[in-house]
Amino acid sequence: MKSLFDSISYECSRNITRTYSTSFSLATKMLAPSIRQDIYNIYGFVRAADEIVDSFHNYDKATLFNNFEQDLESSLVHKISLNPILNAFQHSYHKYNIDKSLVDSFMKSMRMDLHKSEYNTVEEYKAYIYGSADVVGLMCLKVFVKGDESKYNALKLSAMSLGSAFQKVNFLRDLNADFNELNRSYFPNADLKNLNEQSKQLIINEIETDFAHGLTGIKHLPMEARFGVYTAYRYYRQLLHKLKETPALEIKNSRIRIPNFKKFELLTRSYVKHQLNLL
Repeated sequence: MKSLFDSISYECSRNITRTYSTSFSLATKMLAPSIRQDIYNIYGFVRAADEIVDSFHNYDKATLFNNFEQDLESSLVHKISLNPILNAFQHSYHKYNIDKSLVDSFMKSMRMDLHKSEYNTVEEYKAYIYGSADVVGLMCLKVFVKGDESKYNALKLSAMSLGSAFQKVNFLRDLNADFNELNRSYFPNADLKNLNEQSKQLIINEIETDFAHGLTGIKHLPMEARFGVYTAYRYYRQLLHKLKETPALEIKNSRIRIPNFKKFELLTRSYVKHQLNLL
């Protein structure tokens, strides 16, 4: 039965989210049940593509990515895939009429990670951020507003800013792995070999501007989505604060984390602020 296979596909997306990101999984659990599975489906898709270019070092990544992209295209046309992650994603894609250009932009940025190691200009950097992060925020926004085009257009820019902020925090947190293991440098005009406090602060200032724009949009999200997105926002804000307090040399040589007990403390505080309408 197709319904049984669909159920298994959704469970695969949930398991990927829970296994790969405890913080995102926690935030997703705070969404209303009516939209929660669709966010799992989107996360499963973007995580699978990202893993191909970031993790499968002993395999032909280009071939794996090409095959994944072909299966993706087929799933969107035929509304089914034997790849359970893509089968789950195509369901949400069609349910909310997600713009195909968002998917194409995401895949374009992921493909860049197969061969591009440096982003030397602001234009290249912005193009990569748009495809790897902004469009993911827009796909999720489609779910949050349940396909309402008017609400989507009103919140589009803030969703992009929030996606950018999350991605840039990840870049700063993963500086050591990206630079030393994957030989990647995302931030333009920053010498990562000699990262100092001034260069770090410029990056943090940029992220804080994105967060400010993103929070404006969170306040106007439907109730079904607001608490979950605000929880993710608080987590990444806390991570940015920790990066801000960490010396640049330490950021270059280690991966900064938020302990699980701190994540649950953030969740509690976020819930209180949400309930009291203090966002």
